[in-house]
Amino acid sequence: MVLLYDALVLGVRDYLGKCGFKSAVIGLSGGIDSAVTAVIAAAALGSENVRGISMPSQYSSRGSLDDSKALADNLRIQYDVIPIKEGFEMMKKSLEPIFKGKDEDVTEENMQARLRGLIMMAASNKFGSLVLTTGNKSELAVGYCTLYGDMCGGLAVISDLPKTRVFSVSRWLNRDREIIPWNTIQKPPSAELRPDQKDQDTLPAYEVLDEILELYVEKQLSAEEITENHG
Repeated sequence: MVLLYDALVLGVRDYLGKCGFKSAVIGLSGGIDSAVTAVIAAAALGSENVRGISMPSQYSSRGSLDDSKALADNLRIQYDVIPIKEGFEMMKKSLEPIFKGKDEDVTEENMQARLRGLIMMAASNKFGSLVLTTGNKSELAVGYCTLYGDMCGGLAVISDLPKTRVFSVSRWLNRDREIIPWNTIQKPPSAELRPDQKDQDTLPAYEVLDEILELYVEKQLSAEEITENHG
């Protein structure tokens, strides 16, 4: 785990250095992925060069906001809260003429992610900081992410880590003291884009998904081979 962590830290430091950036901005959701990304960024760049932005909607839980603030305090990084609720409602109202008669669906979920992407890119432009995306390998492999939303940014720090490995890294980071709030590690993963949403409403359990992805992506087995030999 030490070698993996060191490689991630050095990767962020080297990449930003080569691109001419000295600071980074990260969207803090209160979830495990953004938390691990923030820890790595703070180690790579120094806490004073990392800004975490929480962008709650009406679907964000109080616990997620508290966890984001606790993480930022533990890392001693800049922390800002920019709600998207008002902007989201305005966008929905603007689209009413063409969406009339249509039920809300993944469209509105993606609108929230894209509003957050807009805020992150605005902060990047204004402060000269690189946006670090927080998607893990499991989500990216199955498309559980939003183009021009949470995929906005210049470096996907943990994109080679399956979700189960992200959890392992988070527990290792907390081996001596609580850096990532334990509630972040223990709660069911959720994008919080609709009421009571959980990742497993859409995806298999990550333990199952990551095993499938290992066989399909890394070992290049076909779906038929996976079903026949590992089903």
